[in-house]
Amino acid sequence: MIIVCVLVAAAGYYARDVFHGIERSLNCDTTVVRAAHACRFGASHLSLSRVLLAGVMLIVFAVVVITLTRWALRPVADLTAMVSRLGPQNLAERMDIGAGGDEVSELAMAIDQMLDRLAAGYEGQRSFAANASHELRTPLAVQRTLIEVSMAQARSPAQIALLTDQLLATNERNERLIEGLLVLSESDRGLAARTPQRLDGIVGLVIDTHRDLAAKAGVTLEPQLTECMVLGERVLLERLVINLVRNAIIYNPAGGEVAIAVGGTPTLVVENTGAEIPAESIAGLFEPFRRGTVDRTHHGGGAGLGLTIVRSICQAHHGTVDARPGLRGGLRIEISLPPA
Repeated sequence: MIIVCVLVAAAGYYARDVFHGIERSLNCDTTVVRAAHACRFGASHLSLSRVLLAGVMLIVFAVVVITLTRWALRPVADLTAMVSRLGPQNLAERMDIGAGGDEVSELAMAIDQMLDRLAAGYEGQRSFAANASHELRTPLAVQRTLIEVSMAQARSPAQIALLTDQLLATNERNERLIEGLLVLSESDRGLAARTPQRLDGIVGLVIDTHRDLAAKAGVTLEPQLTECMVLGERVLLERLVINLVRNAIIYNPAGGEVAIAVGGTPTLVVENTGAEIPAESIAGLFEPFRRGTVDRTHHGGGAGLGLTIVRSICQAHHGTVDARPGLRGGLRIEISLPPA
């Protein structure tokens, strides 16, 4: 309203200046001037009525514009109120705008899709925390039982040695689980820097440190290493290769083989023999705490995070991982990493 009044006053002032200019431009006698004054008096009333009419029209126009603007922005206000209520307790709530085909409907659909991703990630975190708690609780319960058994009555040196070995094995499993969780957390954060790395050298070192494990399991390692430079972080790449080689040895029958190839496309291939794995169950192997064809209740010594860490490290290096049934049973895993 204040703006409209200012506009009306400005229009009246402008009209007065225009009329004075016309009067000064007239070069006539007194009679003409008097007639001009009379005309000016009539014209001033006419100009004032026009200015008032223009002011009223401006007021009506402003009211209409404000009303239409509020009506057009009402869906945005509804979205704002909806988004302000969102939280972990109601991530299942969705926008109820409808498919209008306009910009507001597209914005509502984009928010719904974002909520779907957030809900999936939040549920995944809850499931991961529950599984991790289960994995940590079980060996701790085993340790407590072993300690209580050893304290119940006197034991012979052989029995004490057996209990000690069992406690040590359980403690080592806890260490592997905690180490796996830390590596997974580090790889999920991404890489601060990437430098050129000799992947064939890393794989060769990992193979050398796992020859004893393969010999105990009766598994033959068949490396085919070609010089290969990739961009990445050495510690995480080492962990990726360790998890692949260790899994290929553990989940392999006596007399089996593990083929490891570096170079070419894909960058790294690890394939083992063994029981056939259904193609539809391979995707689940990359979920946390899944071990082969069994669930987290199987305690074969691993933490159940091997392939989960492999996938996370690949994503941190902007690479890809693909798994499929092997030609001779087992599993074939192909890793592609950016070259240096």
